[in-house]
This record gives sequence, structure tokens and C-alpha cells, in this order.
Amino acid sequence: MPTAFSPLVDAVDHPHPPDHASHSPHHPTQMRAQQPTFNTKKLCIVMVGLPARGKTHIAQCLQRYLNWLGFKTAVFNVGNYRRMMLGGNQPADFFDPENQQGVRARMELAVECMNDMVEWFSNGGLVGIYDATNSTKIRRSMVKTRLENVGVRVLFLESLCTDPNIVEKNIIETKLRSPDYRHADPEEAVSDFKKRIELYNNSSETVEDSENTSYIKIVNVGRQMILNDIQGFAQGKIVSFLLNSHIMARSIYLSRHGESEWNVTGQLGGDPKLTDRGRAYAQCLSKFIDAEFTKKGKELPLVWTSQLQRTRQTVEHIPTMNVRWRALNEIDAGICEGMTYESVADKLPQVARARKHDKLKYRYPGGESYVDVITRLEPVILEVERQRGPVLIVAHNAVIRAIYAYFMGKSQEECPYIDIPLHTVFRLTTRAYGAEEQLFPLEVAHTYQNKTPESCDSSDEQAERANDNTVTQLENGLHDTKIG
Repeated sequence: MPTAFSPLVDAVDHPHPPDHASHSPHHPTQMRAQQPTFNTKKLCIVMVGLPARGKTHIAQCLQRYLNWLGFKTAVFNVGNYRRMMLGGNQPADFFDPENQQGVRARMELAVECMNDMVEWFSNGGLVGIYDATNSTKIRRSMVKTRLENVGVRVLFLESLCTDPNIVEKNIIETKLRSPDYRHADPEEAVSDFKKRIELYNNSSETVEDSENTSYIKIVNVGRQMILNDIQGFAQGKIVSFLLNSHIMARSIYLSRHGESEWNVTGQLGGDPKLTDRGRAYAQCLSKFIDAEFTKKGKELPLVWTSQLQRTRQTVEHIPTMNVRWRALNEIDAGICEGMTYESVADKLPQVARARKHDKLKYRYPGGESYVDVITRLEPVILEVERQRGPVLIVAHNAVIRAIYAYFMGKSQEECPYIDIPLHTVFRLTTRAYGAEEQLFPLEVAHTYQNKTPESCDSSDEQAERANDNTVTQLENGLHDTKIG
């Protein structure tokens, strides 16, 4: 856990700080709104490993991380093609290397999946993740040759587990949620899946230097990592992420601060205090955490807030220390700080028009864009990924939107339009096949609508975007499986 001396954290609040504790002003670092670019060829991450080694979880995590950063990334899961084309009820014998009919069928599915990924690359894709066992040298050689022939660089990512306890936990935790066993008896599902693993294990070969390729090996969910010939910016980002992440399930709690004085007046930014309603929410949040953890005999979660007083006041009744991050401060509205959306439209119409045209990339004069916010949140995301226990993050509208977008696999373009109401706790639980979401609206008397003013302004845009996303998800249904 970061301390007050960590370069990632700005300060630590203890449950009862002295009255003279200072409140840092709102001066987030200014950054340029740039999309990341590649100086190298397009990249394919080829997953390698036996079943129940966390490959799909790792692939899904990398996809959402890279997409969140602005890299166009997609997972191509051969298992999804099998379920789509053959159904999800194949017995373990289907995966027997001696079953020639099964071998032919699986090869055809792998080739079909590969063809779709190559076409996706030709249409502007940057990072493809080819999610399959790829457990033999012959299969990996075929994949590598095909991709390099179309100008795509290959990085093999192998997950190895030598600890039987980890494998057993993965089987129970992950595969019982797998689409393959959605309607199966749990005991029968575990027995069948163990047989499938044994069949794969008979012919499995680990990646070796003789294959003349870049590779990463993750041993026992991150206890050891082996790197070979890592090249370029994208591969460096991937290594950084993998060094800080793991596949163990845990819950992330997200909440905006309680209602502030400027929420009521509709003003942007600033460092206002909570209203009476906001202070009531702080009490409700403390009771919620008590019921969720203390009364269940669990340790309290880590509590992270921004430096601004409205977030710190929101968690002041939770009896644990509060880690304050500058990176969690609200988006800097620059010259529009303290103004309402109506006054911006009236006095700075060119600003209002430009932001409505491109809410993601538009930077307030002297302030920030949503891309800037995402960029400064990357260290926070990596630190969240590093944690093995629950974390409560209390921050601001734009910031919670960006963090929620990361965990729920939303694109950068969707981020500015996610509705995050006041006085609501989001519990996101990480799983192999996506994050599971639960909402807890806490009982606070309504004095005004929980939506921010811009939520209503952009409702038509959200509806249009939702329709576009539905079409995209239908088109990409073969590529990845998500929950939530």
C-alpha cells in the first residue's frame, strides 16, 4: 500500500486529523491531449498456456487497459468461435489430441478467428490479442508466420502455474462462470474441465528462446516474470501493466463526493464544502461501509480521495486512514472554473460549442480535457490493479467516469457520457470474463436532481451513442465476452 512517502500519493489522512490540517488547492498538472502512437509495426499478443491459467482474464485486462489509453485493441478468443459455431457443450474428449475430428474442427476455428483478426488489423486495429491455448511449437509457428507475413509484430504471453492451489482456485472461481459450463452441475463441470486440462497437458510445450520471438512468461499469477526481446513503446506499456496486475478477484467501490455547495449552484470545479445533504451522504456512506465490511468481520477497504475538501469530508466518518491523490482531483475547467454551463454558453459560446463538438479531446482554455484526466489517472489505475484487497475511491464526476470506463471496458469515446449520479456507490468486482457491477443508491433526501447539469444537455448524444455501441457490440460479438 502506498504511504505518505510514495511518489504516487500526495498525502495520507488519518481518521481524526488535527483541525489545522491544510487543504491543498486545486492545481492539477497541465498535460497535452495526445493520443498514443506507434513507431513500430502493429502488434499481436498471442496468449499461451493450459486452461485455468488466467489467460482470458489477462487478455481482457490488457484489452481494457490499452483501449482506455487510446490504443485500438480487440480480443479474438477462439473459444468464443467454438461456442458460436459448435455450441458450448463439447465434452473433454473433443480436446483430446488423439481425436482427429476434434483436432480438425479446432484448427478450422483457430484459422477462422485468425482471418478475422488479420482483417481487423487491415481496418485500423493496433493491438490484437489472440486468445487460445497455443500450447505447441507447431501451432505457435503457424500463428507467428501468418502474422509476420502481413506486417504484424508478435509477442507471446504465456501464463504458467506450478502451484496446484492456484490452478484449483482458478478452476472453481473462473470456469464455473465460463460460458462452457453455464448450465452444468458444478461438480460435473469441475470434473470435465480437469479432464480437458489433462488432455492439453499431454502435448503442451512452453515457449523457448529457440522460437526466435519476443515473449513474456508470467509464473504463478505474477510471482515471477520472464521477459525476452521486449521492443517498443506498446510492449513496454504491457510489461508495466503486467508487473502491477494479477488475476485474483476483488471489489472496487466508486463514489462521487456528497452534494457540494457548487453542485447546487451548478458551478464548475472549485473547492467548495459539502451541503447539509452532502454531509448526510457522508454518514450514509460510513454506515454502508460498516455494513459491507465491519459487520461481516472483514477489514475495512483502502480509502482514496482527491485533495479537495468535498471528497475528504465525504469519507471523514469512515474509521480508517484516507490516502489523498492529486491525480484524483476533478477535471480542471481552466478559465471556466466557477462558471455554470449556462454562463459559459452565454459568455464563451465558442468554448461551449467546441466542447460539445468533441467532449473527449476538448481542453478548457488553461485547463484539461478528458484525455488529460485519463492520462493522469494511469498511475492510480496501476496501483488499483496492484491491490489484492478492496479499495474505496471517492472522487469527482469526470474522474469516476474515467475509472468506471476502465473497469467496465468502455472506450475513451464513451467515457465523457457515462452517467455517475450523486449519492450512489458502484461496486465493481473483477472476474475473468469481465467486471460485475452492482449499484447501491444510498438514502438521502432529494433537494435537487442527482444528475449533473450536462447529463441532461447530452441525453440525445448519449442515446445516439448507445445505439451506435449496440450495433458495434453485435458486430463484435464473436470477439470477446463481457459481464456487466
